[in-house]
Amino acid sequence: MPRYVEDPNKLNARARGLLEELREKGTLKMKERLAIPVQKPPVLDPGERSRWQEEVEKPLTPAQAVLESMRCIQCKNPACVKGCPVAIDIPEFLRLTAEGDFAAAIEVIKRTSLLPAICGRVCPQERQCQMDCAVGKSLKDVGLAVAIGKVERFLADWQRNQAQAPIPRVKPPSGRKVAVIGSGPAGLVVAADCRREGHQVTLFEAFHKLGGVLRYGIPEFRLPKEVVDAEIDLLRRMGVEFRTNFVVGRTRKLLDLMDKDGYDAVFIGSGAGLPVFTGMPGEDLVGVFSANEYLTRANMMGAIHPGRTDTPMFSSRRTVVLGGGNVAMDACRMAQRLGAEEVIVLYRRGRDEMPARAEEVEHAIEEGIEIRFLENAVAVLGDGSGRVRAVTVQRYALGEPDASGRRRPVPIEGDTYELPADAVLVAIGNNSNPLLTSTTPGLEVNARGNIVVDSETGRTSLERVYAGGDIVLGAATVILAMGEGRRAARSINEMLAREAIEEAADAPRSHAAPTTHWAPGRLRWRRRAHAGRRGS
Repeated sequence: MPRYVEDPNKLNARARGLLEELREKGTLKMKERLAIPVQKPPVLDPGERSRWQEEVEKPLTPAQAVLESMRCIQCKNPACVKGCPVAIDIPEFLRLTAEGDFAAAIEVIKRTSLLPAICGRVCPQERQCQMDCAVGKSLKDVGLAVAIGKVERFLADWQRNQAQAPIPRVKPPSGRKVAVIGSGPAGLVVAADCRREGHQVTLFEAFHKLGGVLRYGIPEFRLPKEVVDAEIDLLRRMGVEFRTNFVVGRTRKLLDLMDKDGYDAVFIGSGAGLPVFTGMPGEDLVGVFSANEYLTRANMMGAIHPGRTDTPMFSSRRTVVLGGGNVAMDACRMAQRLGAEEVIVLYRRGRDEMPARAEEVEHAIEEGIEIRFLENAVAVLGDGSGRVRAVTVQRYALGEPDASGRRRPVPIEGDTYELPADAVLVAIGNNSNPLLTSTTPGLEVNARGNIVVDSETGRTSLERVYAGGDIVLGAATVILAMGEGRRAARSINEMLAREAIEEAADAPRSHAAPTTHWAPGRLRWRRRAHAGRRGS
């Protein structure tokens, strides 16, 4: 029986007792709702969990979920909805949860998000929907806002534990084909939304397993892979076709998907998986890894189970992690779980500037991870045999804000020291892999290699080709990638619906005479009856 920070049975009993008291009062006033304490989910004891892959935070109990939802004051102009990249009707699903109608509540969420079990776990709600929550503002602390994400996660888990999630309604076949490149958050959303409209959807994934960053980037202790599998299985049951080990740009050129395979639209959601290094001396030593590769080996290639797979994993005693984002937190906590005796994170700014979720930082510190603020490695030192033995650390002071709005780190001249280490994990960001863009003539990218799209439609410089997620934004959050996917899917569906109307109008005049079908900047080999003005 695992140990918890606080006994789940006590948490549940306390919630049930308070819930009975509030129900006896009948309709609650705003003051009474604001007085309801934030419901804390059961969390595994840090002394035990720091060596396990088991999910650290468990879902709220039903009584806790109802109580937390009762804290919502049902604003007339809810800022939480504006803060949600996919505009979930948050007050409505909280109202239904407070009434105990969990089935109706989860269906409200799924009108606009098919990934609530994932978003409820990993999205930074404190910087999005919860940031401007009226409850948090009234209590003058965003940490006291309604825990929207935890209720969302509860509802998704509740539905999955009841039975198989119902399949969303899919319209009759439209005769159109949509190709989706990448099975990360953006690609999954586009596949679902286009399939709902009756289009034939094929999703192409370069890896042997589906899920993109949800699979390879986020550890089991934060996002169990059975949760990812369940969400993907829902798309499979909707009729989405999946093709793994398919590298668009190498296995097949992007334009060939339209010119030769007959797809009417393509969405690129291939993410930003190319790791960024610092360029400092010694980064080529044995023991230096990108956090991206390290996590991929652990999460997707089975290195978290020594002996069960052939995936090699570097063993270290003292690991240094560079960076302050969620990837850095995932990497440092994974290193500890894989046997490192000491793990130190170096971040060149302060705690307030860290982009990582506050909850993940707190969990890392609870587990014994040391985070040194206003410090960063400027060189990796070798032991004479090509292996890491230490890093040279530079100390910083904070200057004026830079373009990101965070205070700029300024090196303190002469203030350096040597920190012993045998492994260094670099987690300072990712860029887009150039394979797809370099093999697709006419596809516009910016200086960082991200695809340039129309901000309203997600359309690229090529006709019928759309993009979204990290390949456009750079490394971003799951929910932001989903928002990008939803926007692009809407544009694709509108384009295909408009063309269907035009074809239907032209059909009597054309008498089904075949006309050449248009594709990006060229004529397709494929001919389709009633093509009309498609592509115009």
